[in-house]
Amino acid sequence: MYGRNELIARYIKLRTGKTRTRKQVSSHLQVLAKRKSREIHSKLKDQVSKDKALQTVANLSSAQIVSASVMKSQASFPPPVRFWPGHVPGQPGHSQDIKPFAQPPYTTLAAAPVPAPISYESLAPPRQAAIAAPVWQDRTIASAKLRLLEYSAFMETQKDREMYKHLFVHIGPSNPSYSDPVLESIDVRQIYDKFSEKKGGLKELYENGPHNAFFLVKFWADLSSDLEEGSSAFYGVSSQYSGTENITISVSTKVCSFGKQVVEKVETEYAHSEGGKHVFRIHRSPMCEYMINFIHKLKHLPEKYMMNSVLENFTILQVVSNRETQETLLCIAFVFEVSTSEHGAQYHVYRLVND
Repeated sequence: MYGRNELIARYIKLRTGKTRTRKQVSSHLQVLAKRKSREIHSKLKDQVSKDKALQTVANLSSAQIVSASVMKSQASFPPPVRFWPGHVPGQPGHSQDIKPFAQPPYTTLAAAPVPAPISYESLAPPRQAAIAAPVWQDRTIASAKLRLLEYSAFMETQKDREMYKHLFVHIGPSNPSYSDPVLESIDVRQIYDKFSEKKGGLKELYENGPHNAFFLVKFWADLSSDLEEGSSAFYGVSSQYSGTENITISVSTKVCSFGKQVVEKVETEYAHSEGGKHVFRIHRSPMCEYMINFIHKLKHLPEKYMMNSVLENFTILQVVSNRETQETLLCIAFVFEVSTSEHGAQYHVYRLVND
Protein backbone atom coordinates (compact mmCIF):
# COMPACT_ATOMS: atom_id res chain seq x y z
CA MET A 1 0.00 0.00 0.00
CA TYR A 2 3.06 2.24 0.12
CA GLY A 3 6.48 2.44 -1.46
CA ARG A 4 9.91 1.80 -0.06
CA ASN A 5 10.99 5.44 -0.35
CA GLU A 6 7.94 6.68 1.55
CA LEU A 7 8.58 4.16 4.34
CA ILE A 8 12.16 5.40 4.68
CA ALA A 9 11.06 9.06 4.61
CA ARG A 10 8.56 8.41 7.39
CA TYR A 11 11.13 6.52 9.43
CA ILE A 12 13.53 9.47 9.14
CA LYS A 13 10.74 11.80 10.23
CA LEU A 14 9.98 9.61 13.26
CA ARG A 15 13.58 9.10 14.37
CA THR A 16 15.02 12.56 13.68
CA GLY A 17 12.11 14.93 13.12
CA LYS A 18 13.57 15.91 9.75
CA THR A 19 11.39 15.97 6.64
CA ARG A 20 12.57 14.22 3.49
CA THR A 21 10.55 13.75 0.30
CA ARG A 22 10.37 10.47 -1.57
CA LYS A 23 12.49 11.97 -4.36
CA GLN A 24 15.19 13.01 -1.89
CA VAL A 25 15.21 9.50 -0.42
CA SER A 26 15.41 7.96 -3.90
CA SER A 27 18.33 10.20 -4.87
CA HIS A 28 20.21 9.42 -1.68
CA LEU A 29 19.62 5.69 -2.11
CA GLN A 30 21.20 5.87 -5.54
CA VAL A 31 24.25 7.59 -4.06
CA LEU A 32 24.49 4.95 -1.33
CA ALA A 33 24.04 2.19 -3.89
CA LYS A 34 26.90 3.49 -6.03
CA ARG A 35 29.13 3.83 -2.97
CA LYS A 36 28.31 0.31 -1.81
CA SER A 37 28.81 -0.97 -5.34
CA ARG A 38 32.34 0.42 -5.38
CA GLU A 39 33.04 -1.23 -2.03
CA ILE A 40 31.80 -4.57 -3.33
CA HIS A 41 33.93 -4.20 -6.46
CA SER A 42 37.01 -3.57 -4.33
CA LYS A 43 36.42 -6.62 -2.15
CA LEU A 44 35.56 -8.95 -5.00
CA LYS A 45 38.70 -7.97 -6.94
CA ASP A 46 40.79 -9.56 -4.20
CA GLN A 47 38.85 -12.80 -4.34
CA VAL A 48 37.70 -13.47 -7.90
CA SER A 49 38.32 -12.22 -11.38
CA LYS A 50 37.09 -8.86 -12.57
CA ASP A 51 34.48 -10.41 -14.88
CA LYS A 52 32.89 -12.40 -12.07
CA ALA A 53 32.82 -9.34 -9.81
CA LEU A 54 31.05 -7.26 -12.44
CA GLN A 55 28.48 -9.99 -12.95
CA THR A 56 27.77 -10.19 -9.20
CA VAL A 57 27.18 -6.47 -8.83
CA ALA A 58 25.07 -6.29 -11.97
CA ASN A 59 22.64 -8.79 -10.49
CA LEU A 60 21.98 -6.61 -7.43
CA SER A 61 19.23 -3.97 -7.36
CA SER A 62 19.83 -0.62 -5.65
CA ALA A 63 17.56 -1.74 -2.82
CA GLN A 64 19.60 -4.92 -2.28
CA ILE A 65 22.89 -3.03 -2.38
CA VAL A 66 21.76 -0.44 0.14
CA SER A 67 19.84 -2.77 2.44
CA ALA A 68 22.92 -4.59 3.70
CA SER A 69 24.62 -1.40 4.87
CA VAL A 70 21.40 0.11 6.22
CA MET A 71 20.52 -2.97 8.25
CA LYS A 72 24.03 -3.08 9.69
CA SER A 73 23.97 0.60 10.71
CA GLN A 74 20.53 0.27 12.33
CA ALA A 75 21.18 -2.96 14.17
CA SER A 76 21.09 -1.19 17.52
CA PHE A 77 17.67 0.38 16.87
CA PRO A 78 14.45 -1.24 18.15
CA PRO A 79 12.21 -2.96 15.57
CA PRO A 80 10.72 -0.28 13.27
CA VAL A 81 7.03 0.56 13.61
CA ARG A 82 4.70 0.03 10.67
CA PHE A 83 3.37 2.84 8.54
CA TRP A 84 0.35 3.38 6.37
CA PRO A 85 0.46 5.56 3.24
CA GLY A 86 0.13 9.25 3.78
CA HIS A 87 0.90 12.19 1.55
CA VAL A 88 -1.61 13.15 -1.13
CA PRO A 89 -0.83 15.59 -3.94
CA GLY A 90 -2.36 18.91 -2.94
CA GLN A 91 -2.88 17.83 0.67
CA PRO A 92 -0.80 18.62 3.77
CA GLY A 93 1.78 15.94 4.39
CA HIS A 94 4.37 14.66 6.88
CA SER A 95 1.83 13.55 9.47
CA GLN A 96 2.99 11.01 12.01
CA ASP A 97 0.49 8.49 10.68
CA ILE A 98 2.05 5.48 12.40
CA LYS A 99 0.21 2.22 12.25
CA PRO A 100 0.07 0.75 15.76
CA PHE A 101 1.21 -2.71 16.69
CA ALA A 102 -1.49 -5.35 16.91
CA GLN A 103 -3.07 -5.38 20.36
CA PRO A 104 -6.32 -6.32 22.15
CA PRO A 105 -9.10 -3.80 21.41
CA TYR A 106 -10.12 -1.31 24.08
CA THR A 107 -12.81 -2.98 26.12
CA THR A 108 -15.32 -0.13 26.06
CA LEU A 109 -15.76 -0.46 22.30
CA ALA A 110 -15.12 -4.04 21.25
CA ALA A 111 -14.91 -7.45 22.88
CA ALA A 112 -13.86 -9.65 19.97
CA PRO A 113 -10.16 -10.35 19.33
CA VAL A 114 -8.33 -8.06 16.93
CA PRO A 115 -7.39 -9.79 13.65
CA ALA A 116 -4.06 -9.23 11.95
CA PRO A 117 -3.56 -5.69 10.63
CA ILE A 118 -4.28 -5.02 6.98
CA SER A 119 -1.12 -5.26 4.91
CA TYR A 120 -1.53 -3.78 1.45
CA GLU A 121 0.83 -4.15 -1.47
CA SER A 122 0.98 -1.41 -4.07
CA LEU A 123 0.69 -2.44 -7.69
CA ALA A 124 2.13 -0.69 -10.72
CA PRO A 125 0.08 2.23 -12.09
CA PRO A 126 -2.08 1.37 -15.11
CA ARG A 127 -0.70 1.99 -18.55
CA GLN A 128 -1.82 5.11 -20.37
CA ALA A 129 -4.43 4.56 -23.04
CA ALA A 130 -3.63 5.45 -26.63
CA ILE A 131 -6.58 7.86 -26.73
CA ALA A 132 -6.40 10.63 -24.15
CA ALA A 133 -8.86 9.98 -21.32
CA PRO A 134 -10.48 12.77 -19.28
CA VAL A 135 -7.90 14.47 -17.06
CA TRP A 136 -9.53 13.13 -13.89
CA GLN A 137 -9.64 9.52 -15.11
CA ASP A 138 -7.27 7.40 -12.96
CA ARG A 139 -6.25 10.54 -11.00
CA THR A 140 -9.36 11.05 -8.88
CA ILE A 141 -12.33 9.05 -7.62
CA ALA A 142 -14.18 8.75 -10.92
CA SER A 143 -15.65 6.04 -13.12
CA ALA A 144 -16.72 6.40 -16.75
CA LYS A 145 -20.11 7.80 -15.66
CA LEU A 146 -19.70 9.46 -12.24
CA ARG A 147 -17.06 11.49 -10.41
CA LEU A 148 -16.85 12.32 -6.69
CA LEU A 149 -16.33 16.07 -6.30
CA GLU A 150 -16.40 16.44 -2.52
CA TYR A 151 -17.07 14.41 0.60
CA SER A 152 -17.05 15.40 4.28
CA ALA A 153 -18.22 14.25 7.71
CA PHE A 154 -18.49 17.04 10.24
CA MET A 155 -19.92 18.46 13.46
CA GLU A 156 -21.54 21.89 13.78
CA THR A 157 -22.28 23.67 17.02
CA GLN A 158 -23.25 27.17 18.09
CA LYS A 159 -21.09 29.22 20.44
CA ASP A 160 -21.62 32.86 21.34
CA ARG A 161 -24.31 33.12 18.65
CA GLU A 162 -21.88 31.96 15.98
CA MET A 163 -21.82 28.61 14.19
CA TYR A 164 -18.61 26.58 14.25
CA LYS A 165 -17.85 23.61 12.01
CA HIS A 166 -15.30 20.84 12.61
CA LEU A 167 -14.37 18.40 9.84
CA PHE A 168 -13.73 14.81 10.93
CA VAL A 169 -12.85 13.69 7.38
CA HIS A 170 -12.82 15.61 4.13
CA ILE A 171 -12.15 15.03 0.44
CA GLY A 172 -12.01 18.48 -1.08
CA PRO A 173 -12.55 19.68 -4.64
CA SER A 174 -9.52 19.04 -6.86
CA ASN A 175 -8.41 20.18 -10.31
CA PRO A 176 -6.05 17.46 -11.58
CA SER A 177 -3.82 17.96 -14.60
CA TYR A 178 -2.25 15.47 -16.98
CA SER A 179 1.09 16.07 -15.24
CA ASP A 180 -0.28 14.64 -11.99
CA PRO A 181 0.57 10.96 -11.31
CA VAL A 182 -2.14 8.35 -11.70
CA LEU A 183 -3.50 6.69 -8.58
CA GLU A 184 -1.66 3.76 -7.05
CA SER A 185 -3.45 0.42 -7.18
CA ILE A 186 -4.42 -2.06 -4.45
CA ASP A 187 -5.49 -5.65 -5.00
CA VAL A 188 -9.15 -5.69 -3.97
CA ARG A 189 -8.86 -9.29 -2.73
CA GLN A 190 -6.69 -8.10 0.16
CA ILE A 191 -9.61 -6.24 1.75
CA TYR A 192 -12.64 -8.43 0.96
CA ASP A 193 -12.86 -9.59 4.60
CA LYS A 194 -12.96 -5.99 5.86
CA PHE A 195 -16.14 -5.17 3.93
CA SER A 196 -18.49 -8.12 4.38
CA GLU A 197 -18.12 -11.04 1.99
CA LYS A 198 -21.82 -11.85 2.18
CA LYS A 199 -24.45 -10.88 -0.41
CA GLY A 200 -24.08 -7.26 -1.38
CA GLY A 201 -20.54 -7.07 0.03
CA LEU A 202 -17.44 -5.77 -1.69
CA LYS A 203 -16.55 -9.13 -3.26
CA GLU A 204 -19.88 -9.53 -5.03
CA LEU A 205 -19.98 -5.88 -6.09
CA TYR A 206 -16.50 -6.04 -7.61
CA GLU A 207 -17.23 -9.25 -9.49
CA ASN A 208 -20.31 -7.60 -11.03
CA GLY A 209 -18.26 -4.51 -12.01
CA PRO A 210 -17.49 -2.23 -13.67
CA HIS A 211 -13.98 -2.49 -12.26
CA ASN A 212 -13.04 1.13 -13.00
CA ALA A 213 -15.62 2.29 -10.44
CA PHE A 214 -13.88 0.85 -7.34
CA PHE A 215 -11.61 2.84 -5.00
CA LEU A 216 -10.05 2.69 -1.55
CA VAL A 217 -9.69 5.85 0.57
CA LYS A 218 -7.48 5.93 3.67
CA PHE A 219 -8.64 8.70 6.02
CA TRP A 220 -6.68 10.26 8.85
CA ALA A 221 -9.63 11.51 10.88
CA ASP A 222 -9.34 14.71 12.92
CA LEU A 223 -10.80 14.07 16.39
CA SER A 224 -9.04 17.00 18.04
CA SER A 225 -12.06 19.32 18.18
CA ASP A 226 -12.54 21.13 21.49
CA LEU A 227 -16.04 22.30 20.57
CA GLU A 228 -18.79 21.49 23.05
CA GLU A 229 -20.79 18.42 22.06
CA GLY A 230 -24.11 19.33 23.65
CA SER A 231 -27.61 18.46 22.50
CA SER A 232 -27.46 21.35 20.00
CA ALA A 233 -24.50 19.87 18.12
CA PHE A 234 -25.30 18.64 14.61
CA TYR A 235 -23.43 15.69 13.09
CA GLY A 236 -23.73 15.40 9.33
CA VAL A 237 -22.30 14.13 6.05
CA SER A 238 -22.23 16.02 2.75
CA SER A 239 -21.21 14.72 -0.66
CA GLN A 240 -21.27 15.96 -4.23
CA TYR A 241 -20.97 14.11 -7.55
CA SER A 242 -20.82 15.00 -11.24
CA GLY A 243 -22.30 12.61 -13.81
CA THR A 244 -22.60 12.17 -17.56
CA GLU A 245 -26.30 11.22 -17.53
CA ASN A 246 -29.52 12.76 -16.25
CA ILE A 247 -30.48 9.95 -13.89
CA THR A 248 -31.49 9.32 -10.29
CA ILE A 249 -28.79 7.86 -8.05
CA SER A 250 -29.03 5.71 -4.95
CA VAL A 251 -26.29 6.12 -2.31
CA SER A 252 -25.82 3.23 0.12
CA THR A 253 -23.49 3.72 3.09
CA LYS A 254 -22.66 0.55 5.04
CA VAL A 255 -20.78 0.64 8.35
CA CYS A 256 -18.83 -2.55 9.11
CA SER A 257 -17.26 -3.71 12.37
CA PHE A 258 -14.83 -6.66 12.21
CA GLY A 259 -15.95 -7.15 8.60
CA LYS A 260 -19.65 -7.47 9.46
CA GLN A 261 -22.26 -4.90 8.50
CA VAL A 262 -23.83 -3.21 11.52
CA VAL A 263 -25.85 -0.39 9.95
CA GLU A 264 -26.78 0.83 6.46
CA LYS A 265 -28.15 4.17 5.24
CA VAL A 266 -29.69 4.52 1.76
CA GLU A 267 -30.36 7.91 0.16
CA THR A 268 -31.77 9.01 -3.20
CA GLU A 269 -30.70 12.09 -5.14
CA TYR A 270 -31.80 13.59 -8.46
CA ALA A 271 -29.58 15.27 -11.06
CA HIS A 272 -29.36 19.04 -11.38
CA SER A 273 -28.11 20.50 -14.65
CA GLU A 274 -25.21 22.93 -14.14
CA GLY A 275 -22.99 24.17 -16.95
CA GLY A 276 -23.78 21.23 -19.19
CA LYS A 277 -23.08 18.71 -16.41
CA HIS A 278 -25.38 16.70 -14.19
CA VAL A 279 -24.59 17.40 -10.53
CA PHE A 280 -25.83 15.42 -7.52
CA ARG A 281 -25.68 16.93 -4.03
CA ILE A 282 -26.43 15.32 -0.68
CA HIS A 283 -26.17 18.27 1.69
CA ARG A 284 -26.04 18.02 5.49
CA SER A 285 -27.39 14.50 5.68
CA PRO A 286 -27.82 13.71 9.42
CA MET A 287 -25.32 11.20 10.77
CA CYS A 288 -26.89 8.06 12.25
CA GLU A 289 -27.01 7.52 16.01
CA TYR A 290 -24.60 4.59 15.78
CA MET A 291 -21.89 6.79 14.24
CA ILE A 292 -22.44 9.64 16.70
CA ASN A 293 -22.05 7.30 19.67
CA PHE A 294 -19.02 5.67 18.06
CA ILE A 295 -17.28 9.05 17.64
CA HIS A 296 -18.05 10.01 21.26
CA LYS A 297 -16.56 6.79 22.62
CA LEU A 298 -13.56 6.98 20.32
CA LYS A 299 -12.70 10.55 21.31
CA HIS A 300 -12.73 9.70 25.00
CA LEU A 301 -10.14 6.93 24.74
CA PRO A 302 -7.03 8.09 26.67
CA GLU A 303 -4.39 7.21 24.05
CA LYS A 304 -4.11 7.59 20.28
CA TYR A 305 -2.90 4.01 19.83
CA MET A 306 -6.13 2.78 21.47
CA MET A 307 -8.16 4.78 18.94
CA ASN A 308 -6.17 3.30 16.07
CA SER A 309 -6.60 -0.19 17.47
CA VAL A 310 -10.37 0.26 17.39
CA LEU A 311 -10.36 1.87 13.94
CA GLU A 312 -8.38 -1.05 12.57
CA ASN A 313 -11.60 -3.06 12.64
CA PHE A 314 -13.95 -0.26 11.58
CA THR A 315 -14.68 0.34 7.88
CA ILE A 316 -17.33 2.02 5.71
CA LEU A 317 -18.44 0.99 2.21
CA GLN A 318 -20.24 3.55 0.07
CA VAL A 319 -21.96 2.39 -3.13
CA VAL A 320 -23.46 4.86 -5.61
CA SER A 321 -25.70 3.22 -8.21
CA ASN A 322 -28.26 4.04 -10.88
CA ARG A 323 -31.59 3.68 -9.08
CA GLU A 324 -33.39 2.40 -12.19
CA THR A 325 -30.83 -0.07 -13.57
CA GLN A 326 -28.93 -0.88 -10.31
CA GLU A 327 -25.65 -0.35 -12.21
CA THR A 328 -22.75 0.49 -9.89
CA LEU A 329 -21.44 3.96 -10.69
CA LEU A 330 -18.95 4.32 -7.81
CA CYS A 331 -17.89 2.06 -4.96
CA ILE A 332 -15.60 3.55 -2.30
CA ALA A 333 -14.10 1.57 0.58
CA PHE A 334 -13.11 3.76 3.54
CA VAL A 335 -10.50 2.80 6.16
CA PHE A 336 -9.45 5.03 9.05
CA GLU A 337 -6.71 6.13 11.41
CA VAL A 338 -6.43 9.11 13.77
CA SER A 339 -4.68 12.26 12.55
CA THR A 340 -2.56 14.54 14.68
CA SER A 341 -4.14 17.83 15.71
CA GLU A 342 -1.58 19.97 13.88
CA HIS A 343 -2.28 18.33 10.52
CA GLY A 344 -6.07 17.98 10.61
CA ALA A 345 -8.06 15.69 8.36
CA GLN A 346 -6.08 14.03 5.52
CA TYR A 347 -6.66 11.26 3.00
CA HIS A 348 -5.07 9.11 0.31
CA VAL A 349 -6.85 7.47 -2.65
CA TYR A 350 -6.13 4.13 -4.37
CA ARG A 351 -7.70 2.27 -7.27
CA LEU A 352 -8.97 -1.23 -6.50
CA VAL A 353 -7.89 -3.82 -9.04
CA ASN A 354 -7.74 -7.59 -9.34
CA ASP A 355 -4.38 -8.49 -10.95
